[in-house]
Amino acid sequence: MKSFAVIVLALVVAVAAQDKYTSKYDGIDVDEILKSDRLFNNYYKCLLDQGRCTPDANELKRILPEALKTNCAKCSEKQRNGAIQVINYMIDNRAEQWKVLQQKYDPDNVYVNKYRDEARAAGIKL
Repeated sequence: MKSFAVIVLALVVAVAAQDKYTSKYDGIDVDEILKSDRLFNNYYKCLLDQGRCTPDANELKRILPEALKTNCAKCSEKQRNGAIQVINYMIDNRAEQWKVLQQKYDPDNVYVNKYRDEARAAGIKL
């Protein structure tokens, strides 16, 4: 009976872990990427299918559509804060690139309209 309980517990932990995005790339220094034109543009080109993708950029590109649809429901707090930091930075410093990404990932402004109030509360000026 104990072994059955251990198996059930392991399955519950495995299922719970699948409900979040991987934390494998949480150690990436977002500030370093935002301060470097070269690093920033590599991520930007990856997201637009115009350049090669690092494993972490590829993971971002893979999960971005779902994260937008679900309001980052599977994001950790660190991932959500990083997303807010990047969005703020892009709106304030790279408006043209922000518009291009927005056109690709939200051409009908579905997510901008859906998350407008939450964005304002987080200090994001959409």
